[in-house]
Amino acid sequence: MSRVAVVPGSFDPITLGHLDVITRTAAVFGEVHVVVVHNPSKNAMIPISRRVSLIEQAIADAVSNRANIVVRSWSMGLLVDYCTDVGANVIVKGIRGSADVDYETPMAIVNRHLGKIETMFMMPNPEHAHVSSSLVRQVASLGGDVSPYVPPVVREFLQGDMDTTIGTINA
Repeated sequence: MSRVAVVPGSFDPITLGHLDVITRTAAVFGEVHVVVVHNPSKNAMIPISRRVSLIEQAIADAVSNRANIVVRSWSMGLLVDYCTDVGANVIVKGIRGSADVDYETPMAIVNRHLGKIETMFMMPNPEHAHVSSSLVRQVASLGGDVSPYVPPVVREFLQGDMDTTIGTINA
């Protein structure tokens, strides 16, 4: 029986740290679902469908054997419901530091209680541990170089389409 893992996140946008966690998860589990979730406490910059597309392109560019990686979105219901639907028994969360542990631990406990889904925390490689999507959005919005923090397809999107995206969101 193949073990199925879910790597959820808002991925607004996907960073090299996210990609590192996804790649290493795919090396451990038989099937990995990267799930773009709607976080009601965050104001997203990039529409969910575009985030899914950027993740798919980033994975295609970075992962040579990606047959076991599926990218989806989930905006209605509990993440444990998605996990149950696809037969996943593990949620993998990237953790940059103690603040992430403090934030993620209660959710991990509730997910185990609600759906008997275990959560595994995975540290990104140290060169990516300081990078967050919100930091990338801020640097990009101020015209800074985000190439050390995101896959090339995301850098191109942020440099080329960000003004249009922000204009659409603010309209």
